[in-house]
Amino acid sequence: MRNKQKLLIEQLDKKLQPFSETRKVLVPQRGWINTIRTSLNMTMAQLGSKLNITRQGVKSIEKSEANGTITLNSLKDVANAMDLNLVYALVPKNGTIDDLIQIKAEKLAKKIVLRTNQNMKLEDQGIGDEKLTKTINELANEIKREMKKSLWD
Repeated sequence: MRNKQKLLIEQLDKKLQPFSETRKVLVPQRGWINTIRTSLNMTMAQLGSKLNITRQGVKSIEKSEANGTITLNSLKDVANAMDLNLVYALVPKNGTIDDLIQIKAEKLAKKIVLRTNQNMKLEDQGIGDEKLTKTINELANEIKREMKKSLWD
């Protein structure tokens, strides 16, 4: 990775670090709005009043959140009405952004090296497992360093 790119990734990983524990959080089946509202013993009518919408409107918002079709603006409005903050982030499923890049680079390198090795085997020029692993690692490091867009194909 170029120094600038590497620095950007390090900074991004640092910003996302507080969210790493969110991987363990299970979203309630009925959604956060419904779960928090009912835990606070707040009626739909009361929340609707704060949002200037009807009870049916609140029901619709809760349903859209549970279905995954709610907009960020709607979530923001509900959060404000309930004196909450909306926290929003895209977090790698495993590890950090740097880990994600490494995994993708290794996967691409393995695909390239194994395809090339297969062609070489057909010509009786294949390489051994140890050399294969070393070649994959070297290519993965090069792919990661160059950060080519093909990494995401």
